[in-house]
Amino acid sequence: MRKIFGIGETVYDILFRKGKPIAAVPGGSVFNGLISLGRVGLDCTFITEIGDDLVGQTILDFMHENGINSRYISCYLGKKTAISLAYLDDNNDAHYSFYKDYPNNRLDFELPEIAPNDIVAFGAYFALNPVLKPKVRPFLEYAKSRGAILYYDLNFRSNHVHEVDQLRDTFKENFELADIVRGSHEDFINVFGHDDIRQIYERYTSAGCSILICTRGDNGVEVIDRGQDFSFSSRPIVPVSTIGAGDNFNAGMIYGLVKENIGRENLEKLTLKEWSELIGYGIEFGTEACMSILKIM
Repeated sequence: MRKIFGIGETVYDILFRKGKPIAAVPGGSVFNGLISLGRVGLDCTFITEIGDDLVGQTILDFMHENGINSRYISCYLGKKTAISLAYLDDNNDAHYSFYKDYPNNRLDFELPEIAPNDIVAFGAYFALNPVLKPKVRPFLEYAKSRGAILYYDLNFRSNHVHEVDQLRDTFKENFELADIVRGSHEDFINVFGHDDIRQIYERYTSAGCSILICTRGDNGVEVIDRGQDFSFSSRPIVPVSTIGAGDNFNAGMIYGLVKENIGRENLEKLTLKEWSELIGYGIEFGTEACMSILKIM
């Protein structure tokens, strides 16, 4: 069986509505996607960091319950696991506050065995953080050299917009390493100041990554694959919450790559029919996340 690897942040999310806590769940952008993939029986390994506290143990237990290999997790003695407070607005969109307690020396792990056509998911600020770059980039380069498919989710929040200019080189490096880049239209606006996907593809990503995906909520999904444009409609729903929707769209895409047996060679010549099937998996997974806050619990 092909293996799925994720590298990213782990936090404990506490959800609030109208000032009152309504749920608490382990989270993180790559983490959420891997949990969904573990639940459908795929071989998933997560590389992340936690504290040696009760919250960290809760997250480890949750991972094991959902079939995630935790062998490569860095557990920091005397430190607390990151906490996220997610406040739902009237549209059920979340606004976050983060509380973190990390040591100076972070993310110490051995390289796992990666085979051709395994899939590595990475993204969010974790993939840009200059403190973690000396550990994250060598792992991604190693995975690329082993023939893995690299799936990069921008997931770039507005609270980091002031850092965009100083992160330009790292964005470029991530685009060059990735085989697929996915972002919401909000992500592209935060990074590039607009969401004209054709312009972004031609100016920033096509030299490295030839596949760019933009998810636009109920306005559908756009794909540019080696210069060719495809558009797909979303499923009409009234969301309970948008938390985890993008993460689970990624999970659906990765599930589709495995289920349809699409490896590196196939990825270079996907047809409209194949793209329709892949995006369909992404929309199905993402829609499920929107229908209940508890879908990622």
